[in-house]
Amino acid sequence: MADLLSHPTGRRARLRELLASGEPVVAPGAYDALSARLVEQAGFDVVYMTGFGTTASLLGRPDVGLLGQAEMVDNARRMASVVDVPLIADADTGYGNPINVIRAVREYEQAGVAALHLEDQVMPKKCGHLAGKEVVPLEEMTAKIRAAVDARTDPDLVLIARTDAAQTFGVDAAIERALAFAEAGADVLFVEAPTSGDDLEKVASALSGYTLLFNGAEGGRTPLPPLSRLTELGFSLVLYPVSTLLAATSGMRTMLRHLAEHGSPTGALEELDVAGLDHFTEIVGITEVRELEERYRAPAS
Repeated sequence: MADLLSHPTGRRARLRELLASGEPVVAPGAYDALSARLVEQAGFDVVYMTGFGTTASLLGRPDVGLLGQAEMVDNARRMASVVDVPLIADADTGYGNPINVIRAVREYEQAGVAALHLEDQVMPKKCGHLAGKEVVPLEEMTAKIRAAVDARTDPDLVLIARTDAAQTFGVDAAIERALAFAEAGADVLFVEAPTSGDDLEKVASALSGYTLLFNGAEGGRTPLPPLSRLTELGFSLVLYPVSTLLAATSGMRTMLRHLAEHGSPTGALEELDVAGLDHFTEIVGITEVRELEERYRAPAS
């Protein structure tokens, strides 16, 4: 569990410090409380709650707008409660019009996130690296961003504005939208799914001077340059949203195939270098629980 002295306002201020540091902040994706703990334990300064992974873990379905605000906020709350580092959360389209966005921002803020991102897709939205996306009119999205700015009660809550217009209208149109989002008050700009290195460089050049996000969706439409190149291009925040989900899925499938063929998981667990239950309970905080038990143990009568 997160340190009881850790508070969301401090994590938001910390995220802003990291984004202003001049070095890219790498935020691996997590899709539940366990994966969030693992990201923090691996030494990363920020955790990212992926909507793709949240949908897969909660529903076993693709990211095509099947989850609603309550389910996404509930997952964000559970994840924020077990880490002491800032959590960035996917907030999809804000789940409706600007009035819905106001509620979404307040719910995510109360859940303890340090940042959230809103996108300009038509509902029901799709994963940013799937075909067939459509975007709302620019004026509609800028109204949502203005509503989000007005809705936050903590000025350090970071608002990230994402555009999916590159696939539909081209990268120039996506850049134009991103600039309008900045004018509306977005803290971080997120141009989703440029499909070439040239387009990525164009985005970075046209939006130089703004705080930029790169989404490194593994196996997606955007090439994955090394972190050194993203540093040169000026990206401040780098997401790798589905690596943990893909790795966990691969590991489980390997173990299940072995179990089906051999009647025991033992060989597969050794191949995957899986630790035993004692080690796992340490990962999920048994030592912290025991310390709390001792702290609050009733005195012997």
